[in-house]
Amino acid sequence: MTQTFRDLIAWQLAKALARQVYEITRKFPSEEKFGLVVQLRRAAVSIPSNIAEGRGRGTKKDFAHFLMQARGSLYELETQIELANELQYLSQSASVRLLEACNELSRVLNGLINSLT
Repeated sequence: MTQTFRDLIAWQLAKALARQVYEITRKFPSEEKFGLVVQLRRAAVSIPSNIAEGRGRGTKKDFAHFLMQARGSLYELETQIELANELQYLSQSASVRLLEACNELSRVLNGLINSLT
């Protein structure tokens, strides 16, 4: 296994995705400040956080568990991105970019999970 969570491609991709979510949600309507914005950001931050926490655990089983938690948060984020697009808070192009980043991260997470289980 790699030396730290920062070395993991999955963590790097997840952190970049979280940064994108923060940047994009700055443009959401003010009435969503405590609604969808919070949900999107919470799910996005949860992904790299779970990867980092899992990597800090002592066993492959624990690491795999936290990677699955990260994957669950990723799927939650995808759902929220689709909803934001349907509500026209996100442009089609922004939505596509975010969902493509989610798909890439999903493939990396699935590969990492499979390597541990």
